[in-house]
Amino acid sequence: MEPSTLTIHEARRKLRAGELGAEALIRSYLARIDAINPKLGAYLTVTRDSALARAQAVDRRIAKGEPLGPLEGIPLAIKDVICTKGVPTSCGSKILTGFIPPYDATVILRLQAAGAVILGKTNMDEFAMGSSTENSAFFPTRNPWDLDRVPGGSSGGSAAAVAGDLCAGALGTDTGGSIRQPAALSGVVGLKPTYGRVSRYGLVAFASSLDQIGPLTKDVRDAALLLEAIAGHDPLDSTSADRPIPDYQAVLGEGIEGLRIGVPEEYFVEGMDREVEDAVTEAIRVLEKLGARVERVSLPHTKYAVATYYLIAPAEASSNLARYDGVKYGLRAPGGKDLIQVYGRTRAGGFGPEVKRRIMLGTYALSAGYYEAYYGKAQRVRTLIKRDFETAFGKVDLIVTPTSPSAAFRLGEKTADPLEMYLSDIFTISANLAALPAISIPCGFTPRGLPIGLQLIGRALDEATLLRGAHAYEQATDWHRRRPPLAGTGT
Repeated sequence: MEPSTLTIHEARRKLRAGELGAEALIRSYLARIDAINPKLGAYLTVTRDSALARAQAVDRRIAKGEPLGPLEGIPLAIKDVICTKGVPTSCGSKILTGFIPPYDATVILRLQAAGAVILGKTNMDEFAMGSSTENSAFFPTRNPWDLDRVPGGSSGGSAAAVAGDLCAGALGTDTGGSIRQPAALSGVVGLKPTYGRVSRYGLVAFASSLDQIGPLTKDVRDAALLLEAIAGHDPLDSTSADRPIPDYQAVLGEGIEGLRIGVPEEYFVEGMDREVEDAVTEAIRVLEKLGARVERVSLPHTKYAVATYYLIAPAEASSNLARYDGVKYGLRAPGGKDLIQVYGRTRAGGFGPEVKRRIMLGTYALSAGYYEAYYGKAQRVRTLIKRDFETAFGKVDLIVTPTSPSAAFRLGEKTADPLEMYLSDIFTISANLAALPAISIPCGFTPRGLPIGLQLIGRALDEATLLRGAHAYEQATDWHRRRPPLAGTGT
């Protein structure tokens, strides 16, 4: 077995048993990146020298018998919206050309404290605005299962890197589905923790009340491992939850006998691909066979979620992105005669079409005379969506839905129709609006061999039950063990 095909927990066991060296593991991944990344476009930056140096240090620690961290020697990739000291952070945008953060995000410090090795920064939709990773200012990322299709977005680079065995695991961010939707389209596991469970300090903001960092991995146990490493209170993030972190790995084997699982009728909508509906329906049967009690629930305000999200998220983005002015850091367009002209030229040349579209939407929603009609009303509907979930969770422990209404679509298929692209996140947005944890796991394939994702949504701060349910389903099926043709070729 090639070292690059190992899960995190498999690699960790081999490293500790002396069956594999950290440097050999890292070199295996670097060779995969050299061979495959030119086709896949998963990485924007590869930190080869620092990764090898850290791996050599890990090997010395193992040789000396020193205590090892939970992720000692494990190679990970980081979405390029998370600050990394001394390593370029572009957010997939030209406007941050040349920006090198002087500090690490809290999640990076925690990964390093756990012993992880950072392989590099992954491609993404510009400022995390997109569902296909076609909005990157540099190049699109392709799906390892079919190079003519998208991997999902905005964390498409991280999802493709995990699916293509270009890292053992990765971090992404999820504002409206940007971890879960690419996980579904790329055939990997993607976990969005509860808002506040993971520090956002050092995350470049898109929509501050929705953004959350989480793991993309090859299986559920790996997701639990990464979440344990990055979760926890951070005094540098005022929205960070000061709550104990459970032993997520300990609950994985408990099974789901007697667990109440809700199936919302509003998530099985007209227009969803039949093959997706069939796969999710079969997955629900599997959960029932494992001892779960399946009940129908209603989330009546789900139909307003997309409209609500595309008022709140762009409004927050229009405020957050005002800092990119060509003065303090990043791109500065030449030829400006005064400050206003510098602003205008820099933003016109630095931001891509989708970012400009969302800034304009958000600015309009916040403008005098329209604030209450649009942004204010959207916030009230957000509260109704949250209350729907609270009512449902009074009767069930988990909610099961499709992750995406379709499997991976072709590159360029939806770029001309922003609304159709926005609907790719129709099943994921509500969990962000309600600040709930949710996970996507593989649950089948289309006749064309494209992955299909199953979404589980849990109560706030109850990632333990979420992971327990996901792991039980995963162990009863073999979807997560399948590898894309690109991953198996070595070319």
